[in-house]
Amino acid sequence: MAIVDESRVTDLDRRMAQRCMDCVVCSHARRKQRGFLFWFVNRVESSVCPYCKAYERVYGRKAHEPLPEH
Repeated sequence: MAIVDESRVTDLDRRMAQRCMDCVVCSHARRKQRGFLFWFVNRVESSVCPYCKAYERVYGRKAHEPLPEH
């Protein structure tokens, strides 16, 4: 996982990133890694959706990228 500058991440960013985590569309894209919803999230996340942008700031990866395995 990428190193995130914690000083730039605000509480609002964390709340917005949580909304992205709970989003049905983004969750599907992260889980399946293919199909229309994946394509849609991949194209819209960094240009339109403020929740996807916050997700990237907080977690250091794009909203469509799969969750890391532990």
